[in-house]
Amino acid sequence: MSAMKPPLFLLPYVLLTLLPAGAQQQVMPSSEQGSGSMTVDSGAKSSMGDQVVASASFTPAPLATPTPVEKTPLSLPGSTPFVFRKIGETELLLHVTKPAGWKASEKLPCLISFFGGGWVNGTPSHSIEWARWAAEHGIVGVAPDYRTRSRFNSQPEDSVSDARAAVRWVQEHAGELGVDPSRIICSGGSAGGHVAAWTAIPEKGPGVDDPGAPSPLPVALILFNPVTDTKDSGYGGTKRFGGSSHRALACSVPDQMPAKMPPTIIFHAKADKTVPFKNSTDFRDKLVATGNRCELVSFEGLGHSYYSTKYGAEGAAAKVTTKQEMERFLVILGLLQVTSSSTNSTPVPSFSPSFPTNK
Repeated sequence: MSAMKPPLFLLPYVLLTLLPAGAQQQVMPSSEQGSGSMTVDSGAKSSMGDQVVASASFTPAPLATPTPVEKTPLSLPGSTPFVFRKIGETELLLHVTKPAGWKASEKLPCLISFFGGGWVNGTPSHSIEWARWAAEHGIVGVAPDYRTRSRFNSQPEDSVSDARAAVRWVQEHAGELGVDPSRIICSGGSAGGHVAAWTAIPEKGPGVDDPGAPSPLPVALILFNPVTDTKDSGYGGTKRFGGSSHRALACSVPDQMPAKMPPTIIFHAKADKTVPFKNSTDFRDKLVATGNRCELVSFEGLGHSYYSTKYGAEGAAAKVTTKQEMERFLVILGLLQVTSSSTNSTPVPSFSPSFPTNK
């Protein structure tokens, strides 16, 4: 077990590798969520009605291109950084937030939030807001880094490996962090949703340096416009995986996940032109078909990164809705205490989660 010391330095970044022009809208919790009208669907119906968007109507957006001067944050306000993984001379950090009155002797739930950016861009500065949200709600929050193409010349498989390593590190240091290793919630937007979902898959990951799945597996997943299908029918496809359909399939969450998965809530805007909304309806339907709990909260008239400030008042309203639905969901699972906001949204029957542990 590595010592829990904040890092003193980070080595120079790898030279950027230029990609063809085009960009994926990043999921940036600092500007998140948009509204229009919102629909909560638990997938109980066999007919999805207007929630299903025909794949023929979806025109994939260009893949993400590296952001030229993106810097890796060594610290973020309101959090403490720790090195959770070292690959060669590269140190990867995660940033921990703690609730008021935190004590190491407590065993609190923990929300681990992963940033988005198409496995190309993004840093924990884009996901730290959710870690802070967790601390404000009385639990521990964590915003990990992971390798991206712009900063580390990495591949999507590397991002998956790092996310799984981050959760394992939190579990290994649970006693020092005041965390219950059996009550970890993993969250993420866009590509961050992809790596978050992979933390709940017990099988060997697609990366050459896969550390193995967390044990136990996460107790819940919260996903914002997530990349799930990485084949040509989803985001990335063979183009993002060096022309290899095998690699694209090996990274695809619906194709690699087991029959039983943790309770999941998905947020997705119907007009998303980066990650197809249909990917989330298909993902939800597959989870429900095998007896899992999965809710899909959809938003009309908004696109990718639906809670972004670019969507103005509708984005701001959707951000409020998203936080309310997150809180409600976690209260139902017994992971948050009941507050006024968690009791003012759509009621859902109580639920006792049951899913496999990675033993």
